[in-house]
This record gives sequence, C-alpha cells and structure tokens, in this order.
Amino acid sequence: MNYLIFIVSVIVLVKGADWVTDGASSIAKRFNISDLIIGLTVVSIGTSAPELVVNLFASTNGSSELAIGNVFGSNIFNTLAILGICAMISPVFVKRATVQIEIPLGLLAALVLGVLANDMLIDGTSSSVLSRSDGIILLFFFIIFMYYTFFSAQKDKKLSPEETDQIQKLPLGISILMLLGGFAGLIGGGKFMVDAAVEIAKSWGVSEGIIGLTVVAAGTSFPELVVCILAAKKGSADMAIGNVVGSNVFNIFFVLGISATVRPIPFNPNANNMDIVVTALGCLMVVAFVFMGEGRKISRTEGTALTLGYLFYISYLIYQQIAVI
Repeated sequence: MNYLIFIVSVIVLVKGADWVTDGASSIAKRFNISDLIIGLTVVSIGTSAPELVVNLFASTNGSSELAIGNVFGSNIFNTLAILGICAMISPVFVKRATVQIEIPLGLLAALVLGVLANDMLIDGTSSSVLSRSDGIILLFFFIIFMYYTFFSAQKDKKLSPEETDQIQKLPLGISILMLLGGFAGLIGGGKFMVDAAVEIAKSWGVSEGIIGLTVVAAGTSFPELVVCILAAKKGSADMAIGNVVGSNVFNIFFVLGISATVRPIPFNPNANNMDIVVTALGCLMVVAFVFMGEGRKISRTEGTALTLGYLFYISYLIYQQIAVI
C-alpha cells in the first residue's frame, strides 16, 4: 500500500505543481504582468514546488535526513541523469553565459551549503546543523540569483519559446480553481509522499536519507525530466542545461533556505559531505565536457558518461547501505 501511495503522491504532486503554475500564470497575465516576470517567478518556482513542499513536510515532521537527501538527490539526478539522458538523445549546446556564470553559480551553491552546514569541521562544535540564520543566508543568495536572472533576461528582452508557450490567459474562475486545486494537490501529495517514503525506508531497513537521495529525489525531479526530454526531442536540448542549472540553484538557495528557516536541519558530515562532493563533481564534469569538445557542447558519448556516473553513484549508495546492514 505504501508503494501505491508513493506513486500516486508523485503524480498528484507533479500535477499540482502544473496547475499552480498554469493558474498563477494565467491570473498574472490577466493583470498585464509580462511573460518575462511570470516566467522568472511563477514558472521557475513552480518547477521547484514539489521539492519545496516535500522538504517543508519532512522538516516539520522531523525527517531531516529525508529533507536534505531530497535536495542533494534532486541536484545529482538533474546534473547526471537528466542532462546525461538529454545529451544521449541530442547533443546539448551550451551558451557562453551558462559556462561562465550559471554553472559556476551551481557550484557556488554547493560550496556555500558545505561551508554553512559543516559546523563540526569548521567551528569545532559537537554537532552540525543548518540553522535558521544559515537558511536566511541561503535565501539572500537566492535573491541575488533572481536579480542576475532577471537582469540577464531583461537584457535579452525575451524568454525562450518553451518558457512562454504555456503562458495563456484562461477564464478567471478556471484559473482560481486550478490554483486552489494545485495547492491542494501539492499539500496532499507532499504529505502522503513523505509519510509513504518514511514507511518504505523502515520496511527496507534503510535510512530516510537514502530514500530521499533516490526515489524521493527522482520523483520530485520528474517535471524537470519530462521538460528536458521533450526539449531534446524537439531539437532544443540547449534548454535542458539552463533548466537543470536553474533548478539546482533553486533547490539549494530557495528550497533548503526556506526549509532551514522554518526548522533547523541537522547535517550529517559523514554522509552529506559525500553528496556535496558528488554535486560539485557533476558541475565540474559538465564544464570539462563543454571545454573538451568542439563548439561548447555535451556530446552523446559524454551524456552516456554522465548517466553512467549517476548509476555508479546509486550503486555506491546501495553498496554502502548493504555494508552497514
């Protein structure tokens, strides 16, 4: 039953995020808010809504391992699995700004989190925790990231077609119903998903962190996976890397920032520092592949390497868990 609840919760969560995004975008458009602002705020936050809702429920329920595992797992899944699969479908061409600014921002997010959370290593304290003040610092970084994104988009004077095609003005009543129904889906799906994930972890005899790093992370990253695969099939694979990098920065600065501000999150240096290293290595692999090849792109072979890297990481987690048992 827990497996069924988990699967249904993922579907409800993803659909809820879609409805919130579409409903809010339609209402914003009705009040003549530009596509640019809608795309940078409502649509961007909407794609990270599943991670945010799951983390808020996990934090308030005291499932801190699940909360932080979800963010790390989502970022690793985004960088290695999603980007790797997209590159295998169609080579991913990378813009200069992405290489020079956006990917380094993703790497910076991982490093900032590592510094803030490693109290035992840096300050010599008896335990490590992502405190409320750390959460506020992450949110300040998020504001800076949003300012950069807004400035860059304003400079280009437009968003990509993929980001604006879905923004349409619906009847106000339908928009409000979609918004309310979407929020209900997010809240219900997030609550049942966390509860089911905790029960599955107990039945398997594994930690909540492992469940968060794997099945929960893959479930909450499903919207990004679908968007990127569809973009790759349409020949717009270059959109994938922007979506992945943006989502990764959102997850650390916004999702973890909000989660830690609501309730401090204990940090396990032995397990979580490895996740930070893998997250950073994923960013470095992308940069290396872009500069190693020709024309700033990630080839199908390099996409295969990224995907294999993710499978190796998952295998390592499984081996580590078996060794503990």
